[in-house]
Amino acid sequence: MTGARDEILARVRLALADRPQPPPPAREYRTAGTADADLDLFAARVREYGATVIRTGPGEVAAHVTAAMRHRGARRVVVPAGFPVDWEPEAELLRDDPLLTTQELDTVDGVITSCAVAVAETGTVVLDHGAGQGRRALTLVPDYHLVIVRAQQVVALVPDGIAALDPTRPQTWISGPSATSDIELCRVEGVHGPRTLDVLLAG
Repeated sequence: MTGARDEILARVRLALADRPQPPPPAREYRTAGTADADLDLFAARVREYGATVIRTGPGEVAAHVTAAMRHRGARRVVVPAGFPVDWEPEAELLRDDPLLTTQELDTVDGVITSCAVAVAETGTVVLDHGAGQGRRALTLVPDYHLVIVRAQQVVALVPDGIAALDPTRPQTWISGPSATSDIELCRVEGVHGPRTLDVLLAG
C-alpha cells in the first residue's frame, strides 16, 4: 500500500513541477484586544441560544440568585468550593466536599457557579474550574445551571477570551443550554449537560 501511495505522489509532483508556486495564504487573523466588550451584545447572544439573562448590580447578586432559584423551583442546589458567600441564595445548599457522586448530583435541582471569562461576540461563558466554578461534573449532570458573570469578565472576541485564559487549566465553553439535533433536525435539549441555563450578568 505504501509503495502505491509513494508512486502516486511522485507522479503528482512530477506533473506539477513546471507549475508556479501558489501565493502564501492570508494570515490577517483577528487577535486579542481589537474591540471593546459590548454587554448588550453579550446578553443578546446569550438569549439567542435560548438561555435567560438576568442583569443586576454587583450588590444585588444574592437576591437575584434567590429569585431565579424560586422561579425555577430549585430548592436543593450545589455550590462549588470558593463560591462567594455574599452571592449564596436562600436555598438548601449542598457542598461538593466530600465529592458528590454522579447519582447524588442527578438528584439535585441545579448548580450555581461563577465563571472565568465570557465572550460578547458569541454569547459564550467559559469555566476553567477554578474557585467558585467547581469540577466539570457539577455543571454537566444537574439539569439546571445558573452562572454568574461579572461585567469586567466579558471580552469582545474569542481571541480575547483565549488570551485571558490559562491554557494549562481544563476549560468548559458554554454557549446556551445543552442541545443536539438528529438527522431530521429534531432538537433535543439536556442530552450532554443542563437543559436550562440562566446567566446572571452583574455590574
